[in-house]
Amino acid sequence: MNVLLIGSGAREHAIAVSLARSPRLTKLFVSPGNPGCAEVAQSVAIGVDDHEEVVRFCLLNKIDLVVVGPEGPLVAGIADALAAAGVLCFGPSKAAARLEGSKAFTKEFCDECKIPTAAYRRFRQIEPALAYVRAHGAPIVIKADGLASGKGVVVAASLEEATQAVVDCFDGRFGAAGSEIVAEEMLVGQEVSYFALSDGRRAIPFGVAQDHKRVGDGDTGPNTGGMGAYAPVPFVDDAMSARILAEIVEPAIRGMARRGTPFRGVLFAGLMIDRTGPKLIEFNVRFGDPEAQVLFERLQTDPLELFAACARGELGGLETRMSGDTAVGVVMATKGYPGQTQSGSKVLGLREVARLDSTRVLQGATVVRDGQICANGGRVLTIVGVGGDLKMARRRAYDAVRAIDWPEGYFRNDIGLRAAP
Repeated sequence: MNVLLIGSGAREHAIAVSLARSPRLTKLFVSPGNPGCAEVAQSVAIGVDDHEEVVRFCLLNKIDLVVVGPEGPLVAGIADALAAAGVLCFGPSKAAARLEGSKAFTKEFCDECKIPTAAYRRFRQIEPALAYVRAHGAPIVIKADGLASGKGVVVAASLEEATQAVVDCFDGRFGAAGSEIVAEEMLVGQEVSYFALSDGRRAIPFGVAQDHKRVGDGDTGPNTGGMGAYAPVPFVDDAMSARILAEIVEPAIRGMARRGTPFRGVLFAGLMIDRTGPKLIEFNVRFGDPEAQVLFERLQTDPLELFAACARGELGGLETRMSGDTAVGVVMATKGYPGQTQSGSKVLGLREVARLDSTRVLQGATVVRDGQICANGGRVLTIVGVGGDLKMARRRAYDAVRAIDWPEGYFRNDIGLRAAP
């Protein structure tokens, strides 16, 4: 099969590495990709926001399947454009992608499908929102309704912080994404990321990981797109996984089918698990970053077979198999992230680190300048260590991180310690 992978982060690098191993693969293209992706795929310059250009490329190059990494193109309807041209796409339609594209829609959808989630209110005007926040008090969660690159959610510990979050949304800090907000109760427990594949009618588990979203050690500082992850998650056993599938994922798949907008692709349920069970924080319609980096390192099933089956609506009889190893992924980011960052610093030692045992270097915001890998944004690398247990996986990941020569970068030191005995 000829495959086009869309995206440019470490998530896409991880997917590209996994797809490149498939015996079903004929040719793998990636757009826009990054220098890491270019080692296993042919990078092509396509305006992925121009759906007609993407379709023309697919028809000209006889692409059998398009795999969409980030949420933006899906929410914009790229799967619909491909379907109209007869090209298979691993990723949901524009209507189904509203599960990530609108937090207000998803909350009402949860009510409709009886999916357990936090109590909430939605607002389109600032004054009623501020009045509600003052009456409710803190802690409280304020969410911009639309896509905000992982930065539109504030878990406010104080009334002042909550008020500022509301003002930021309506003042345009997140553009059109903040023209409506959701204010919801703060759930308490263990946060996990659960992934399931769906062909529109059925769903199968893909894997569970735990992300570390705060920028600093000990879960301090602002939220980021994710500073690291590990898998598997020891407190999500087979029984809990079955509950998540039955109480959250399958009702969502049935609900989307009832609406006439069947969901095909990967459904990412961000969950809070407490003593009563799992509750939905939010749905995403693509693989997480950095969760994908650890999940694909453990994947033993051919991803191309799984992705194509989802796109065709023929997932029946397939299952996902993961290795028994533990994987720990540590994100290396440019200092200043998630705020203002400086691009252009050289990242040295990648070739040497890539040769270390049971370690993988996945590139995100990187670029080649004068033959040298350089930082080109916030989250630059994810270093994944794999081992027979958490201790070994952490040691391999951090040995590799500390061997990289990049003074302008930083990382958290405590990825995976939530699972430590």
